[in-house]
Amino acid sequence: MTFTPRNLFFYITVFFSGTLFAIGLQISSMVEPSKVKGFLDISGAWDPSLALVLFSALSVFSIGFALLIKPRIAQNKPPIASDKFHLPAAKEIDKPLILGAVMFGAGWGIAGLCPGPTIVNLVHMDAKILIFFITMLLGMKIAQTLKT
Repeated sequence: MTFTPRNLFFYITVFFSGTLFAIGLQISSMVEPSKVKGFLDISGAWDPSLALVLFSALSVFSIGFALLIKPRIAQNKPPIASDKFHLPAAKEIDKPLILGAVMFGAGWGIAGLCPGPTIVNLVHMDAKILIFFITMLLGMKIAQTLKT
């Protein structure tokens, strides 16, 4: 792979975005499984504080999409840091999508972790996080194998 100014800019953008995302997860406490479980607990001990985080993220994305991404797609222009947009081809809600969403949600509710916070938590070298990370990768590989 040769580095061109365009793909170097892409990797710098990815690194910066990932770092910013990790810092945001840490500041908002979304990396703490107990905080996430408290948010998902509707039995009476519900912690609504992460709703603000989710609403804020959705607001920032919606504004960014409307002002930056949607016009570029409409004008057939590529993204700023890539050669093309990587949009999903499938538009229908099918059985694999529903099953995957249910499994993801159940795993998130049981463990209090999803891929982003898991990767952020790897810096702690906690055995539980490492095991979760390894099994998450294994699950991704199994899903990829079953898909083909």
